[in-house]
Amino acid sequence: MIAEELINQMLPPLKTTDTAEKARHWMDEFRISQLPVVKNQEYKGLINEDTLLQANNASLRMDEVKLTCENVYAVRYQHFYDVLKLALDNQIQAIAVLDEDKHFMGAITVNDTLLAFAQSVGMQEQGGIIVLLIDERDYSLSEISRLVESNDAKILSSHASTDAYDKTKTRLTLKINRNDISRIIATLERFDYHIVAQFQNTEMESADKERLDLLLKYLNI
Repeated sequence: MIAEELINQMLPPLKTTDTAEKARHWMDEFRISQLPVVKNQEYKGLINEDTLLQANNASLRMDEVKLTCENVYAVRYQHFYDVLKLALDNQIQAIAVLDEDKHFMGAITVNDTLLAFAQSVGMQEQGGIIVLLIDERDYSLSEISRLVESNDAKILSSHASTDAYDKTKTRLTLKINRNDISRIIATLERFDYHIVAQFQNTEMESADKERLDLLLKYLNI
C-alpha cells in the first residue's frame, strides 16, 4: 500500500487565510490535533492545536502563526512503512501527501488509516508474514498459494501493490496461518521467488524487521 492510497478524503486542508477559530473547529470535528496548511496547492506545514491555544486569538490567520513540519511529507508513491516512520520520527498525527511536482494531494490521518491497513492484512491473527517482490509478468497468486499449501499452510490474507522504486515489480504481502514459515520460504526461494522481508516467532534476520516493529509499536498490537 502506498501513500496516495491512504489519503483521507474527508480531511480538508486549511488555507493560509483561514482563521484559528476555523482550525480549532475542524480539529474538534475530525478529532485531530494537527492539520495541514496549503496555499495554492503548495504545502506550507502543519498547524498544531497547542500553538492555537497559546496564541489565544480566534481571528489569527494561518499565515500569521508558526507552522511546523514544513519539510515533513510523503511523496505519493512512498510505501506505507515509510509513511509510518515519518509519523513516528516526527510525532505527528497527520502527514501531507505531495505529487512529483510537490503539489498537495491530501493528508493521511495516521491513527484510523493505518489501523484499517493492519486489520485488512490480518495483523491481529496469529501467523507469519512474508513479503515478496515479483516481476508483474510473473505474478500469479494462485501459483504462490499452491506452493504455500504444499507445506500444509494457508494464506490468511494478501495485499499487492506496485513497488515504490520499480514500477515493473509487484510487492506482495502474505499473512500465513503458521508461526514457523521457514519451510514455506525455502519452497518459494526454490522456485526463484525473491523474499524481501519475513516475520515469524522464531528469531530471524530481516532488513525490514525494524519497519514491522514500528507498525506494531504505533498500533500497540
